[in-house]
Amino acid sequence: MVPTIVTQEVESLATNSSIVIVGAGIIGLDVAFALSERGFGPSTTVIAEYLPGDTAPLYTSLWAGCNYSGVSGSSEDQLRRDRMGYSHLAKLAAEKGHEAYVVRTPSIEFWDEGIPGNKLDGIRDYLEDFVVLPTESLPDGVKSGISFTTLTINAPKHLEYLVQSLKNLGVTFVRQKLSHIHTPFGSKETKLVFNCTGNASQQLPGVGDSQCYPTRGQVVHVKAPHIKYNIMRHGKDYFTHVIPRPMSDGTVILGGSRHPANSDTNAYSDETESILARTRQLCKELDQQPVEVLGAFAGLRPSRQGGPRIEREEIIVNDVKRLLIHNYGADGTGFQAGYGMATDAVNKAQDMLSEILSTSSSNIGDHMKV
Repeated sequence: MVPTIVTQEVESLATNSSIVIVGAGIIGLDVAFALSERGFGPSTTVIAEYLPGDTAPLYTSLWAGCNYSGVSGSSEDQLRRDRMGYSHLAKLAAEKGHEAYVVRTPSIEFWDEGIPGNKLDGIRDYLEDFVVLPTESLPDGVKSGISFTTLTINAPKHLEYLVQSLKNLGVTFVRQKLSHIHTPFGSKETKLVFNCTGNASQQLPGVGDSQCYPTRGQVVHVKAPHIKYNIMRHGKDYFTHVIPRPMSDGTVILGGSRHPANSDTNAYSDETESILARTRQLCKELDQQPVEVLGAFAGLRPSRQGGPRIEREEIIVNDVKRLLIHNYGADGTGFQAGYGMATDAVNKAQDMLSEILSTSSSNIGDHMKV
């Protein structure tokens, strides 16, 4: 059944944009980027409670490690989106690496229970410098390992880069907490809304997705400029990582932890000690010279049973069809899978984008591709 609403049922929203993205984490920003690539920047407004530059505990994207890694699942969609994300980030690193805060970095990953065969087949043909490590070289308790060139991201700076780039392409940003996902349809100009609200989709009126839940994770920031590579170990009920933050003051992000259905954003000393011990064991260079602990932080991954939701929903507003595209539930893969998720989400709105194009005039150029 197609939901029907009238403008009196939602609060007013001051925007003249045909397209509204709700949420300014990496998922929302990647949607704005994908739209701008097709020429829709001037027709797009991003509305969010938190924006890049904020340090709110609930602004998940800020607290990411972050890099391209084997942390995602092995479904066909996940593997495809990871591949798109790797290509996208590799292009940024090659063309605007320092500006975008994305760099190529050597990486090693271990699996205690072995890497799934279809995942191995899905990544070996596109990861740069990919090598399956010989069994005799693996640490005790590890069944498989790979090395490759990853893309490492300075999350806070990359988010700020995206905002400035998007503004240059005509995208508007508005700080506002919405009381309902239908609120943007209170503007008669708005024809298309992307819901990129992450954890908020669990309780946001108009979404209320009971399959969503936060997964708490804690990281420790240390100053260790001598660490020049990424290393990760995926265990049955734990994972450990060492990720040098590019173009920083030598900050390295150590982790990690996973606590499903846990929304506690406090950091705890016993967890910090566990992370420090595990990362020193995994990365011997951390013991070669003293490292300064800069702080410990906790964030909430936007998890969802069954994986991300990228879904089209038609809305009737005052007898006129409008379109709502849901795009959330990336868990800890937002930076690596976000561009692929954004492309899938934008593709689900092609008919509405064509309508927006046909009714637009001078503010959208002839170079648009739908």
